[in-house]
Amino acid sequence: MVVFKINKVYNELTIKIINIMKKTILSIITLVTIVLGISNLSYAAPVNSNYVTTLTNISAINKIEVRGNVELYISDATTDQVKVYNKYYSESAVVQTKNGVLNIASYSTEKLVVWVSANQLNSVSVYDNSEVKSFGQLSRIEFNVDLHDSASAKLNLDVFTANVLVNDRAKADLSGSASQFSLSHNFAASVNNNNFKADHFTETKINFPTAADEDMVGI
Repeated sequence: MVVFKINKVYNELTIKIINIMKKTILSIITLVTIVLGISNLSYAAPVNSNYVTTLTNISAINKIEVRGNVELYISDATTDQVKVYNKYYSESAVVQTKNGVLNIASYSTEKLVVWVSANQLNSVSVYDNSEVKSFGQLSRIEFNVDLHDSASAKLNLDVFTANVLVNDRAKADLSGSASQFSLSHNFAASVNNNNFKADHFTETKINFPTAADEDMVGI
């Protein structure tokens, strides 16, 4: 009987120790996850910390136009802020705002990396070889995207209305969701919206071959 009680106490103690160890491990995992999250938040964009210029005199950004060879990151924020991770002032680059429109342009062989945090941004236009990426999910009532030339976009959206135009040989990779989703795209353009959910979807195809065109090719 004594042996049975000792075994019972031993088993209960073992189970308790195991449970404590499980909780400790979970706490460590949670802590590591938080630390990694903070680390990713700081270094998600490929930055060069030696050359970072923060532009704080820019506010009320509602649209961004990008031209040349630019890598743009956009994220939600309570206040507007622009960070440039190159010596843009010595590379003939342009980062300026007028009437709520932020213009970014650089034609250097090295991509100009810019991170824009904004509160009211609802439109981006990208040209040439530039690219735009969302850092985190963008939550808006309406968001407009138009891509031209060989521009590209990788965006995670949570919006009521999304209007996306993909022209020329531009590329769009979309994820997230929208209640209303309007997509216009050129035949030569590339659109991946497999991970984008929409309650109502409207598609407009630009310069796609018609049946008459295909008949002519067959002749």
